[in-house]
Amino acid sequence: MKYSPQTDPNPLPYSPFKSCTVPRPIGWLSSVSKDGVENIAPYSQWQNLTFDPPMVMFSANQYPDGRRKDTVLNAEQTGWFVWNMATYDLREAVNISAMALPPEENEFDLMGVTREYADNYKIPMVAESPVKFECRYMSTHRLTGNSDVGTIDIVFAQVEKIHIQDSVITPEGKLDIPSIRPIARMGYFDYTVVTDTFEMRVPGSDEYAQSGLEGRA
Repeated sequence: MKYSPQTDPNPLPYSPFKSCTVPRPIGWLSSVSKDGVENIAPYSQWQNLTFDPPMVMFSANQYPDGRRKDTVLNAEQTGWFVWNMATYDLREAVNISAMALPPEENEFDLMGVTREYADNYKIPMVAESPVKFECRYMSTHRLTGNSDVGTIDIVFAQVEKIHIQDSVITPEGKLDIPSIRPIARMGYFDYTVVTDTFEMRVPGSDEYAQSGLEGRA
């Protein structure tokens, strides 16, 4: 089977596109409006960009009526947002935070999690989340889609502070990912959870990886 998504109808009952780039890390992003209204929402188009300095990005589709997402507006207006690692234990809170609420309503009031606040700007963070990034907004790049909901804002930021719970650090000084059990987005309504890891080292000429810098990224 093959088809051209710009010109051909989807030959399957469900679109396969989002089920091909998987698993996708979840950008569980908290922010606050310029008027002090708190917000948190999950974004499955989230990724790190580089490590020197650490930079991240996320993209947010518009609503069908053309409104931009609160997280984007809050980041642009205050200059900050926070990434909270989404875990299996927090999956129900992540799901609740995906609800489309009016801007004046606070998802934290519905999720049953503990608030703590970032150091650089008074943004609520999920205390139960084992890893958090305080992200300083840098810029937004807009890409126009074929519809209002297909149009996206791509937000770029620099990580200014990293919070890690001591309990998830191994004696060797690594994150204990199998015990954290991060969740990731698949396609459709499907998610997955990281419970197993394995190591591969680039052989031979890859001096960068062998020098240990890859492990420090």
